[in-house]
Amino acid sequence: MGKPGFSPRGGGGGGFGGRGGGRGGGGRGGFGGGRGGGGGRGGGGRGGGGGDRGRGGGGRGFGGRGGGRGGRGGGGGGGRGGGFKGGKTVIIEPHRYEGVFIARGKEDALVTRNFVPGSEVYGEKRISVETNGEKIEYRVWNPFRSKLAAAILGGVDKIHMGPGCKILYLGAASGTTVSHVSDIVGPEGLVYAVEFSHRSGRDLINVAKKRTNIIPIIEDARHPHKYRMLVGMVDTIFADVAQPDQGRIVALNAQHFLKNGGHFVISIKASCIDSTAQPEAVFAAEVKKMQADKLKPQEQITLEPYERDHAVVVGIYRPPPKNIGS
Repeated sequence: MGKPGFSPRGGGGGGFGGRGGGRGGGGRGGFGGGRGGGGGRGGGGRGGGGGDRGRGGGGRGFGGRGGGRGGRGGGGGGGRGGGFKGGKTVIIEPHRYEGVFIARGKEDALVTRNFVPGSEVYGEKRISVETNGEKIEYRVWNPFRSKLAAAILGGVDKIHMGPGCKILYLGAASGTTVSHVSDIVGPEGLVYAVEFSHRSGRDLINVAKKRTNIIPIIEDARHPHKYRMLVGMVDTIFADVAQPDQGRIVALNAQHFLKNGGHFVISIKASCIDSTAQPEAVFAAEVKKMQADKLKPQEQITLEPYERDHAVVVGIYRPPPKNIGS
């Protein structure tokens, strides 16, 4: 298994004195190394609930440290929290968008209030906070898995979503971000989630079974007339379709379903539209196309450091005419 002081995969220096060595290096492979002898993959330090206690294969959560599963803290979130470390006291603060919150603990995280307490959608961490004797559950929103969360953390001015809003979501995929939008709009709101892929659509339908405010539509967003009988007028269109003609797709859906003075939020992936051009040039060309379709962009931000060569454009559809006299 290699020299005593060396371990081929991970492992804190072969679990001191070569007992761990091999693949596990601490963690499971021979427990060596006191606390935190490597814990499986990427362990070291305190990952995986500390070498000789708990088996928690180091950083699988997106925070790099807390163990994969089990370990010290047990439960799905992994050793001590896959990514978000709450510590003992977590304080929930409202974000400037209604329906979005910030959980402040040892680390801060973006969260939404869980519309279906007790259930998770994609293995995200849940936080319960007791206020005035009532327990409220929040779900951590990972910006690396959601363009909308990345835009919020990137400082976008308005997302045009809030309690009671009706949203048309194009490119819903498996329902990761859709579930958080469902949290934001709450029981009075609605999310029409359009997804073309049947495989992702299956997951989306499973999410919608628990969340009564999601209406899943397994249909091509290029043909809005096919689902016109399912969708009413909406306040906001969110689009994450990653297609070369996505500007046209959004414009078509806006003509069918978006009220005048309604808003749109579009995630643009530069390489999907033209992989040979500079991302900045692609974004500028897309914005020009939108203006021709009565979609008036109001702001644009890039999604670094969460996504490469992505931008989110937010704007208004057919803005009401400004009264010159008043």
